[in-house]
Amino acid sequence: ISKTNFTHVYKQWMQFVKPSIQIDWAIAKKHNILDADFYLADLIAEDDVTIKDKLFVLLKKDRYELDRHISELGLFSSQTVEFKDRGAAHKEFWNKYTRPPRKEFWGYIVERRDLLIPEDVRERKGAFFTPPQWVAKAHEYLEKCFGEDWQEEYIVWDNSAGTGNLLAGLVNKDNIWASTLDKQDVQVMRDRIENGANLWDEQVFQFDFLNDDIKSVRDGGKIPDALFDILKDEEKRQKLIFLINPPYGEAGNARTRARKGTAREVTHKAGVSKSKTKERFKDTLGKALAEKYVQFFVRILYDIPDCKVAAFVTPKYICGGSMKNFREVWKAKYIGGFATPARTHDNCTGHYPICFFVWDLAQKKDFPKSVSCDVFNEKEHRQGVKKFYASDEKTINDWIREYNFGKEGAIGIGRCDAPDDQRNNYCWIAQKSILTHQLFLNKKNFVPFAVYFAVRHCIEHKWINDSDQYFYPKDGWETDIAFQNDCIVFTLFNSYNKIKLREGVNHWIPFTEDEAGCTRRFKSRFMSDFLRERGISGRKAVSLSAAAQAVLNAGRELWRHYHAQAEKDRTADINASFYDIREYFQGSKSGKMGVSSTDERYRELIKALRDAQDVLAAGIEPKVYEYGFLRND
Repeated sequence: ISKTNFTHVYKQWMQFVKPSIQIDWAIAKKHNILDADFYLADLIAEDDVTIKDKLFVLLKKDRYELDRHISELGLFSSQTVEFKDRGAAHKEFWNKYTRPPRKEFWGYIVERRDLLIPEDVRERKGAFFTPPQWVAKAHEYLEKCFGEDWQEEYIVWDNSAGTGNLLAGLVNKDNIWASTLDKQDVQVMRDRIENGANLWDEQVFQFDFLNDDIKSVRDGGKIPDALFDILKDEEKRQKLIFLINPPYGEAGNARTRARKGTAREVTHKAGVSKSKTKERFKDTLGKALAEKYVQFFVRILYDIPDCKVAAFVTPKYICGGSMKNFREVWKAKYIGGFATPARTHDNCTGHYPICFFVWDLAQKKDFPKSVSCDVFNEKEHRQGVKKFYASDEKTINDWIREYNFGKEGAIGIGRCDAPDDQRNNYCWIAQKSILTHQLFLNKKNFVPFAVYFAVRHCIEHKWINDSDQYFYPKDGWETDIAFQNDCIVFTLFNSYNKIKLREGVNHWIPFTEDEAGCTRRFKSRFMSDFLRERGISGRKAVSLSAAAQAVLNAGRELWRHYHAQAEKDRTADINASFYDIREYFQGSKSGKMGVSSTDERYRELIKALRDAQDVLAAGIEPKVYEYGFLRND
């Protein structure tokens, strides 16, 4: 067993050993008794010889022992769990492996117990490991914010500490407090103390920050008396820093969407965000409380005022439209911070930022219009400065809704999802009704929608831009005909133009029959007539950039190549859309278009078209900022 395979062995153990243990796992889970602790007991204990006597569960030959404590009478007490098969499956399984692991792996395996915790439990508890490089960077920024002697002058409390690694590297243990709702993690931290962790045993405690009362031990609560005295002292509170990496789990909504990735990421699972804190503030903050880390922020704000908050979280509370109520109550001064790629964090694979921001709640400032921070890449290299803008103004969706003229004369439907970069993949053009976020497209609103569509798709999605918000535009775009025409051409040949013949008549053919090399009449000439009327095509073409013209030329060659095949293959419909043409050459399986084609000429043409589209997109991008759809001031 090593630190690289212990999670793999755990999955096998779940299949072969776990069913043989005499316990009701559903009930055990409700009491925070997890199978991971039984696995660790197996892993780092042999018979009666325990390597880590601080484990929550111990293996004792033919049974497990847990909840060990000294009773009020001074007697040792514990609970035991036996095997259903007298340990036969257990013995057979562990005959395959050498236990215990080598001594140098012990600390890592116990510390990374979080990797064995089920996803839903991890989301609820926030049991995640902050990468050491970002822990060090956070400490560096705290020094920038509060001075070289900050560890002597300030008290640090990590109230979602997990196994406590966010505190690793801090030197003044007199000023460090750590709490977690998981009793097992408390024991892991205390075990780490015995093995050199720079913490005091009495300053590590079990506490459910979102549900437990702010009460001292002497008053029947869970907060150590010394820390409670700090919380109740107005002057000392201003020297208290909440250094946290809280859970990001969000409750379900109508969309029930999920970022691609794993447990650390937003998954909209029902029940993830339930707490007394949420119930307490739901009438004031509403949807903002669906994000669990906001509940941490709000409880700190109201119950432990005037302190400092330094937290690793997504920038949603800065940018998100659902966070407006939170921004109205969060009166604090932003001091500084940095942004990192989510995929560099534990159990994250998504393409978005996780930010470390520092706030001073003693300075009652209105929420800033924007927040600036340093940006670091995967290799910890500084990449410049990023501004995150609060989305409390009108959005691009408020603007495009002004062009909703109903179904009459519709040539398709545009999907206009939430106005932020991460939702651009959900903005497309189709024939069939999609029920939500839709706009029927016709001759009257085609130009503004093409502007909307191009603005949202012309800039490549990057992790640092994931939370960017699109705003209501400034004046000027209405008279910029060249910009409009660039957007129209970009929209026609974009892969998110998903008009399909099988869903209805295709009104989106940008060429005449002669231009496309077709010897039969198209069912609809709407788009070629529209382009000619605007001067985008035909003999009187005006106000068309060289980049847009290059896209049209490349598109025309693609259509001509398709119709050359259609003349021979009567199964190829002459009224094909851009989507249909690509599907014809690339094929499809289970409703999903293939990624390549055996037709060499097609491969050349589609590459030329995509290259021309990239140049056109680069020409549109500056206008996106000039007209205020995105901010960079």
